[in-house]
Amino acid sequence: MSLQKSRFLGLLIVLAGAGAGTARAQDAAKQEARRATEGAVASSGTPQESPSVAHHFVDKENRWLFAGVGAARTLDYFSTLNMRRRGRREIFLNNDLVDNHPAFAAIEAAATGTSIGVSYLFHRYGHHKLERCTSFVHIGLTTTGAVRNYCLKTAHRKTTP
Repeated sequence: MSLQKSRFLGLLIVLAGAGAGTARAQDAAKQEARRATEGAVASSGTPQESPSVAHHFVDKENRWLFAGVGAARTLDYFSTLNMRRRGRREIFLNNDLVDNHPAFAAIEAAATGTSIGVSYLFHRYGHHKLERCTSFVHIGLTTTGAVRNYCLKTAHRKTTP
């Protein structure tokens, strides 16, 4: 395994661990809020609202984040095509797949949809920080990959005299 792939896998493991820790912290905060609400009901006799603020899934911030994910995937699409035109090889996908433009565009669109779907699952189960963090991480990793593609030197083919 190359150094770059091992670094990428290490980053994914770190992010997964951070996400799990955040999820446990959110669960603990919810249980504490539930106990506080139950205590308020017992003392006053009327239920009070939960201190956590719920939001709609497609609110203003998520619309901006999803647009950012789409823009980052679009940037990745064009940077990868530019990299292939300059003679470089794709490291994550098969070169034939990347050279098939409609198929590669469909993969990029599917990645955007998957990111939104994962955000929805976090939203659905009450992990609102992870919901937003998913988009931030996706934007950051995709943009970093696109910048890397543009920074690669052109591969010049050697000709024999």
